[in-house]
Amino acid sequence: MDRGGGVFQLIVMRILVVYYSLTGNIKLLAEAIAAELGADLQELRPLKDQRPGGIGKYFWGGGQVIMKELPELYPLEKNPVDYDLVIIGTPVWAWTFAPTLRAFFAQTKLVGKKVALFCSSGGSSGKTLADMRAALPSNEFVGEIEFVEPIRKSAESVARVREWARGLMNKN
Repeated sequence: MDRGGGVFQLIVMRILVVYYSLTGNIKLLAEAIAAELGADLQELRPLKDQRPGGIGKYFWGGGQVIMKELPELYPLEKNPVDYDLVIIGTPVWAWTFAPTLRAFFAQTKLVGKKVALFCSSGGSSGKTLADMRAALPSNEFVGEIEFVEPIRKSAESVARVREWARGLMNKN
């Protein structure tokens, strides 16, 4: 029933959660965000990845960060440009975002998007979120959040990230 001659239009925001997860921490958070918001998921997968166990991952990952490597990625299944809000998650490697994200930023030109950021670390996130903002100029940042060892604190982390995700919708 039309009340007042106006046309009612339902606008649905398209949301994509883009993430890289070596040990499962970011995956846990990304899946919780997607479930909370009804968002699509896009996992970033490098063609050659480190195994998640052992101390060698720190030397390998830290070396990639220092050398500013751009690992080759499997093709994306979703095009982030087609979304209204892009939520991006990364583990912290050497106090910044993982090289897999550097490769994603280089190949996907996000401009004029609403963007939210999240990260997880074993203790300190360093400049991870600031570095991500700097790598994504010309976007509107609507939120960011950090986690320490989310799998170890899974119930608390999932509840916290779901609340954060709901808050993002209040800003849009």
